[in-house]
Amino acid sequence: MLNKGKILWCIWAGILVLLFLMSSTDLIIKEKEIEVYPVSVIIDGDNDDYYVNFKKGMDQAAVEFHGDVSFITLYADHDQAQQMELVKREIRDGTRAVILAPVMAEEAVKELEGMNTGCPVLFLGSPQQSAKVADTIGVDSREIGRMLGEAAVSQTPRDVPVYLFCKGLDYGDSAQVYEGVRGVLDGYGYQYRLIEKKVQDTYRQAVQETDSPGSGKITIIALDVQSLDQAAQILEEDPIYQGRVSGLYGVGSTTSLLRALEKGIVTGMTAYNQFDEGYLSVKQAVEAIQGTHQKQETQLTAIYVDKDRLRDKTYEKMFYPIE
Repeated sequence: MLNKGKILWCIWAGILVLLFLMSSTDLIIKEKEIEVYPVSVIIDGDNDDYYVNFKKGMDQAAVEFHGDVSFITLYADHDQAQQMELVKREIRDGTRAVILAPVMAEEAVKELEGMNTGCPVLFLGSPQQSAKVADTIGVDSREIGRMLGEAAVSQTPRDVPVYLFCKGLDYGDSAQVYEGVRGVLDGYGYQYRLIEKKVQDTYRQAVQETDSPGSGKITIIALDVQSLDQAAQILEEDPIYQGRVSGLYGVGSTTSLLRALEKGIVTGMTAYNQFDEGYLSVKQAVEAIQGTHQKQETQLTAIYVDKDRLRDKTYEKMFYPIE
């Protein structure tokens, strides 16, 4: 009996060891594998200064929807050819979706239509009539222009010329913003001048025109965030010009621009929820990979904010989202 008991104990011990080995090698208890989705975000500039809140939303969505997100900047600012080479590279390297802030949307669509992308491509910006663009997320750029125009004419005498700064009407949604601004200025009979950036000092040279004898004040409306940022820097560096510019308006809501608004260097600007833009773009990219996404052409709500509205609790989350 004693030997028989020892044999039974040995058998039970052997079974326990066998079960342990089987479970530790996933032969019995197999953990469910979580699929991770590679997504490439390719922006239109050579740094991420204007995408801080976007990246916070992007990172949040990556955690929630299991995205492995690569955020890619250009080597040269607003280089269309280089951006499309990066799109091809990311597709070649195995990304499952591309989120593109196109340098030139129409050119990007033409190139995509001649490519075998093999994965969904989403645009940040205006809707595009192309089967190659899985979806778009952006704002109504003409409405943004209209809001800036209305704000400027409400505080600018009609004899003050309006300078419209932009990096170029071919870039991003600048042409639509321009149409919105121009419609208001034409309607109220204001004189305006479009100044597209050709060299590094283009905007500074335009502001320095107020040095000429007999020249009066000017109002500036920047049609893109880069132009607003540069105009604000020019005025901050030389307070003399602050007295010669009756108002500085534009697109954008970076931390530096919010500080400039608080100081009174920027008179007012339009903004939208870039955290939501980043979050939704990654969410929709993962859905497109999974084959569950329905095209929505999401339009985010734009607002106009001046110094008085800067501390409004309604906009606090938009400007300073919690990470």
